Amino acid sequence: QIQLVESGGGLVQAGGSLRLSCAASGVTFGTFAIYTIAWYRQASGKQRELVANIDSGWSTNYADSVRGRFTISRDNAKNTVYLQMSSLKPEDTAVYYCRISRSNYWGQGTQVTVSS
Repeated sequence: QIQLVESGGGLVQAGGSLRLSCAASGVTFGTFAIYTIAWYRQASGKQRELVANIDSGWSTNYADSVRGRFTISRDNAKNTVYLQMSSLKPEDTAVYYCRISRSNYWGQGTQVTVSS
């Protein structure tokens, strides 16, 4: 059974940085590298939105609201995807989830709170 576990969330002041991690377990050896992994976020009272994704060829895609401030990367040897978040704004406050794209495999989420 594949499981995704996010970590790295917390409370940070506006302008600060955080790095989120999404670690996969239960993945058949060598297959993590072929997955497209996505980060989503959901702010209180709002719909979940796509933040960024990275495919097997390391091509990346970002929401307009985070482009230039967030960077997604992966370490296939560790079955882990990262989201480096810089120049954080209060509007980045949300629960952040990772997901294997086009699947029902989601992590449990990690809270990011940015204070003004």
